[in-house]
Amino acid sequence: MGERMTREEFLERVFSQRYEELEGRELRLVRVRVPGREISLAQLIGTSQRELYQNLGLHIGTHLGEDHTGETIGILNLTPWESTIAAADVAMKSGQVELGFLDRFSGTVILLGSHAEVRSALEQVLLYFREELHFNVCPLTER
Repeated sequence: MGERMTREEFLERVFSQRYEELEGRELRLVRVRVPGREISLAQLIGTSQRELYQNLGLHIGTHLGEDHTGETIGILNLTPWESTIAAADVAMKSGQVELGFLDRFSGTVILLGSHAEVRSALEQVLLYFREELHFNVCPLTER
């Protein structure tokens, strides 16, 4: 087993060689994403228009035939992605909101309902994740 390199030695070795010297050699690039414990997006979208909820796919699948025009949309993005399940649970228990979408593989939760109910649900999720689970939590934004 070889000697352990410092970070600086590794970077010098990787980036100081010219491309021609590496050509023809077998190289492997590894991309690593280490999700933190955070809510990186908490957005409240006021009155929705038909185009918005249709582009989000909120009129298909389990929502087939539903009309969400005029409802408020709440969007959360969380890591680790599995935490979307806990976020949806907290949101659904905190008020009269509908789960528009949940993707535990991308960390996305979309909530639907009245402005006051969606706002309250998002606030409860942020509070729970900040205070109980000790996540880094972004502020709730609204446009």
